[in-house]
Amino acid sequence: MAEAAEFFGFDDPQMKEFIRNGGSGASSVSVKEAMRNTAVFRSVSLISYAIGYLPLQLLNSDTKEKAKEHPLYPLLSREPNNWQTAFNFRVLMQRRALVNGNAYALIVRSGNKVIRLVPLDPTMVEPHQRSDWSVEYRYTPKNGGTRTLQPHEVLHVYADSEDGICGTSLVKVAAQAIELARDLETAQARFFKNGMLLGGMFTTDNQLSPEAYNNLKTSLRDEYSGSENAGKWLIGEEGLKPHQFTSSAKDSQQLESRKMQIEEIGRVFGVPRPFLGLDDTSWGSGIDVLGQIFVRYTLNPWFAAWEQAIERSCFTDAEKEQLDVKFNAGALIRGNMKDQGEFFAKALGSGGHQPWMDYAEVRDTMDLPEKEIAPNALAQNTGNGNEPQESA
Repeated sequence: MAEAAEFFGFDDPQMKEFIRNGGSGASSVSVKEAMRNTAVFRSVSLISYAIGYLPLQLLNSDTKEKAKEHPLYPLLSREPNNWQTAFNFRVLMQRRALVNGNAYALIVRSGNKVIRLVPLDPTMVEPHQRSDWSVEYRYTPKNGGTRTLQPHEVLHVYADSEDGICGTSLVKVAAQAIELARDLETAQARFFKNGMLLGGMFTTDNQLSPEAYNNLKTSLRDEYSGSENAGKWLIGEEGLKPHQFTSSAKDSQQLESRKMQIEEIGRVFGVPRPFLGLDDTSWGSGIDVLGQIFVRYTLNPWFAAWEQAIERSCFTDAEKEQLDVKFNAGALIRGNMKDQGEFFAKALGSGGHQPWMDYAEVRDTMDLPEKEIAPNALAQNTGNGNEPQESA
């Protein structure tokens, strides 16, 4: 067993070196423990909820129209099985992909038609590469009996990988940061529970009588321990003089250390600081830009992982040439109503711009129903006095 490290406070140079090097021992944090950390829970839920609520569309490759007649369309957009919604299914799968490294779903078919997607516990599935480089999945449920599944039977969603067949758990990547954050939180919780947070005390140059000493000792134990008594003053007697306590640098260093661990965890998951509640002053106009960065650098790789995994495992060879799977991230990057109005006005040809959208496309982008409108009203809306061009 490794020797425990000892520090004299959060501003101890050895403590800083320990944090910088991540300690000398190996960290071991289970998924269940990691999800108790608020930074991990926020990072995982933020990404998973985004994947869950954004529209996942099945499109014709040539026309870019929604392939609503295809049997896979309702599974991706509404009901993948008879006990989960599409939102619940994708949130669960994305959560497992983040914390376990892999998300698996059994593809149930009737002939070539996909009729159900059933999530599988990633701890019960083991990808295995055969000698001919093909991959199989060995599924061992709790009730025993191993079943070998082929790639076309498994929807496997993962991003980073060390061997190309099994994903990397971000919880394991951030294990030391999570473990240190847990230890800091535990230390602070114990301090608030068992320590004394006094506002000040009284001193005297004279010797206290036994009665006064016992009264003071009893009050320390019974009336001034614990967080509920923080900031109280000691009640003295026999000529005691007041002296106020001030917070030390160690207290602020403790808070800084906890903030640093939150940032470290967010960095692994790709979540910006303001989304973890670290920068109160950043919730202004710049938050739209941060949202775009979040979509571009955090969500887009997961979009690609989902889209290509579905196309690889759920499509026939012919369908791979005819269909596309796409997330619609428009709801996350539209900006405020003023910016949207200016964008759509230009898209319709306002200000002499060459129009690249028509009225129906704008309404569809905003999830509004189709509506007939007179041609002269359309021309008036464009602001250039010309009839709008039909979309390609």
